[in-house]
Amino acid sequence: MTQEGRSGAFADWLSADAALCDAIADRRRRAGKAILVGIAGAQGSGKTTLVLRLAERLEHRGLRTAVLSLDDFYLPRAERLDLARRVHPLCVTRGVPGTHEVSLLNAVLDALLHGTAPATVPTFDKAADDRGEPRRLTPPFDLVLLEGWCIGAEPQPREALADPVNDLEREEDADGHWRRWVNGQLADDYAALFARIDLRIFLKAPDFAVVEGWRAEQEAKLVGSTMDRADLHRFVAHYQRITQAMLASPPADLVVELDAVRRPTLN
Repeated sequence: MTQEGRSGAFADWLSADAALCDAIADRRRRAGKAILVGIAGAQGSGKTTLVLRLAERLEHRGLRTAVLSLDDFYLPRAERLDLARRVHPLCVTRGVPGTHEVSLLNAVLDALLHGTAPATVPTFDKAADDRGEPRRLTPPFDLVLLEGWCIGAEPQPREALADPVNDLEREEDADGHWRRWVNGQLADDYAALFARIDLRIFLKAPDFAVVEGWRAEQEAKLVGSTMDRADLHRFVAHYQRITQAMLASPPADLVVELDAVRRPTLN
């Protein structure tokens, strides 16, 4: 990107950030209580960076803000290995619905939105593919920003699951058992979790084709990563079905459309 292009993108994000903060602050004012804001988007779309910027801006407006990542609630590797034995081998890979500890996330949300005692929040070490040292957050908060790639995703009709969307599903889930199980998770615990969200924001990639490149950029910055491009291609394939469904019909109140270099347009 040229210097002019970088400056333009920066200006675009300043405008988008301000509009998003206005919407969040207005929703908090009208609610009259602590609210939960969900920020979704494909891998590499910039969710974490956006959430940290929004939190800083909202704090400057006098709104005490807690930040959570759905990724930190991945099941420990040992539990995913158990799922792989009991349900399907593809369950060992973190990220898809069914590989998060939703009950723990709900308990943390209860503490942050309604409690007064400190909450213990897990963290996840992606290089080690396992949980790291937890952190503590102390209420009260005016709002909680929860970011995650599948926040708000909805289950697909059963007939939509019949045909595989990529080689991973075609070769490693030929009978569709894994994708039906994942879809069932979306219809159950995840639906109840997403129903708690007061305001949903979606970073909309231009198409799924850019996602692998965006995720490769993330991986290059991850200390200790051993994932090569073939591993990355297979990893991203786990997310393709749900990501494409979300791109086709964004499950959000506010949609930030991104171009291939993540320049935003707020809708």
